Amino acid sequence: MGDNYSIETKCIQSGWKPKKGEPRILPIYQSTTFKYDTSDQMGRLFDLEEEGYFYTRLQNPTNDAVAEKIAELEGGVAAMLTSSGQAANYYAIFNICEAGDHIVVSNSVYGGTFNLYGTTLKKQGIECTFVNPDDPYETLCEAFRPNTKAVFAETISNPSLVVLDIEKFARLAHEHGVPLIVDNTFATPINCRPFTWGADIVTHSTTKYMDGHAMTVGGCIVDSGNFDWMAHKDKFPGLTTPDESYHGIVYAEKFGKKAYITKATAQLMRDLGSIPSPMNAFLLNVGLETLHLRVPRHCENATRVAEFLNAHEKVAWVNYAGLEDNKYHTLAQKYMPNGTCGVISFGLKGGREVAVRFMDHLKLVAIVTHVADARTCVLNPASHTHRQMTDEQLKEAGIEPDLIRLSVGIENADDIIADLSQAMETV
Repeated sequence: MGDNYSIETKCIQSGWKPKKGEPRILPIYQSTTFKYDTSDQMGRLFDLEEEGYFYTRLQNPTNDAVAEKIAELEGGVAAMLTSSGQAANYYAIFNICEAGDHIVVSNSVYGGTFNLYGTTLKKQGIECTFVNPDDPYETLCEAFRPNTKAVFAETISNPSLVVLDIEKFARLAHEHGVPLIVDNTFATPINCRPFTWGADIVTHSTTKYMDGHAMTVGGCIVDSGNFDWMAHKDKFPGLTTPDESYHGIVYAEKFGKKAYITKATAQLMRDLGSIPSPMNAFLLNVGLETLHLRVPRHCENATRVAEFLNAHEKVAWVNYAGLEDNKYHTLAQKYMPNGTCGVISFGLKGGREVAVRFMDHLKLVAIVTHVADARTCVLNPASHTHRQMTDEQLKEAGIEPDLIRLSVGIENADDIIADLSQAMETV
């Protein structure tokens, strides 16, 4: 749609552009395959000589329309949907790394991502060094090696809610000749657009705020088109040297700013799958149409709840960047002046056991392994999502064992606070 439209309009209008007589609403192209009249027509698609559809594992019109919408929301040149946020984060790295390479990753990332990069990628020969994102620039530089290929962090970390200094990390990555990849799931492009601050690639678990209704698992990778792969030709042979599996195509030469996403689609999706179903992409698009309405309400409610918790005598600590006394408040005001997200972390006096009793007495607020949808929900990461980590690893990731992750929904804030208050009375 171009940058002359506001992000609110893009949430609704971007992506699907119906022609005369076509459906006004994005159709669900629930087909595995697409017909052509001649063998040569299909052959040119397989050679990447023409754009088009031949098999949904690689591309599908419904999926592509939604990917285009997310790319426009983030201000990128191209995007690719994946079957989950985990798949997006895996592909984002594996698209430019191979056995023998190394990445630098914030130690505050989501536990599943921590395990993916620190354990699973290691089995594939890709080493990972975790760094404290709050460390001084010079200390962070010590993590780099000659074979480092990328830096990865989250805009707002899950669940420790560390706010990333995006400009610092962009400078860090670029001075070492590698791209900065940022997971922007919690902030969403409504509250933060990392490309504005120097990030090169953005990932999302669209399962969260983008879907917004806990209906569909999904992910997305968006490329800014700004990283010059040819300027660092030796570091990224997958993009800058011939791909023999596609008749010697050099992605960075043939596809320019869209090289990264083209390679991810043509190569990784071809070989590994993890495409979302068109039905899931359709439902994601429905969620995106109200993203600009829901996110401000999440933030408004979360601010009220955080203030309530901060004043409660049974609460030991509260972490929410929207509070003025929060250590990340200044960074949040810089990168997300309109609000951060609807997720709060806090601890109760008495530790993990008290936290579990408190959660068990909630009525409106549900204990679920999810976050960032319309309904308020809660969990204790040490007991649930991060239970594979030791207490030492939890603390290294900025997660206290007593941490309660509260995802504030878009219900009436008074009702949410009343439920929290009655549960507090039981501990």
